[in-house]
Amino acid sequence: MGVVMVKCPETGHDIPTGIVTDRKSFDASPVFFARVYCAICRTEHEWFAKEAWVCEAEVSPRSSRPSSTAWRPKQSYQERNAKRIVEHADTGELNPDVLCEAVLREFCQHL
Repeated sequence: MGVVMVKCPETGHDIPTGIVTDRKSFDASPVFFARVYCAICRTEHEWFAKEAWVCEAEVSPRSSRPSSTAWRPKQSYQERNAKRIVEHADTGELNPDVLCEAVLREFCQHL
């Protein structure tokens, strides 16, 4: 599973659409048009499915991770954000606005 992402036409940053799916299902879906609110430039962007991609974060079980706190996987912001959105969705929250805002709040706390 992953988050459907699009590129902000104003800033060029990757932004999550709030849609959670897998690549196979997304690729099999009909071409569609949608809108997404971009928290980066505070504008609503229109996008087509052909402009989007699924960012699937690979999550391994905790037991197989090294115990060293110095170990850090190399992961893009895109993958990290997708993983966090999926984790929030796994708690039962399915509203894409709430999911994206929660991850954005977490991100802003680290700035």
